[in-house]
Amino acid sequence: MAVAVAYAGLALVLAVAGLGIGGYFVYTKSRIDPVARVDAIVVLGGDHDGRQEYGIELAQQGISRNVVLSDWLTGAEATAKYCAILDTRFVVRCVRPVPSTTRGEALFTRQLAAENGWTSILVISWRYHLPRARYIFGQCFDGEIRMRAVPRDYRRSLAAWEYTYLYQTVGYAKALLQGAC
Repeated sequence: MAVAVAYAGLALVLAVAGLGIGGYFVYTKSRIDPVARVDAIVVLGGDHDGRQEYGIELAQQGISRNVVLSDWLTGAEATAKYCAILDTRFVVRCVRPVPSTTRGEALFTRQLAAENGWTSILVISWRYHLPRARYIFGQCFDGEIRMRAVPRDYRRSLAAWEYTYLYQTVGYAKALLQGAC
């Protein structure tokens, strides 16, 4: 019995270490595409970590005339102020995804692209979500997809990083099982 417990403990340690090492290379070192002119900037929902500001800044620099903010936190004051921006250089649209997931965001992007003739998008999220978001958007959107991380550092505990890597990995597995949109 003691040997079985020791093996189980060793297996757990190896799984946690494997997730941490693998997560570091897959998520922390994820590919970030260069900024280029696109038909629309799509800012994914989530933490108010500067992503809305970054999307608006890129539009102000002339990267796109269209900014789409995922408004899955309906009523959130932080998102509402960006939804109300009026600028002659670009249009801001706030859309609530159905379902309230990355897949829902990819689905509304596909619909908006079809309605507006968009063939290229720049998707903004936090760095650790980019690989999964790239996969999901690739399943739902036929045009050019560029991915950019919010330009900021995240300071977290080792346990928080393990949770982040596990969450993203489980979400990736779900997306693989769901397949194309």
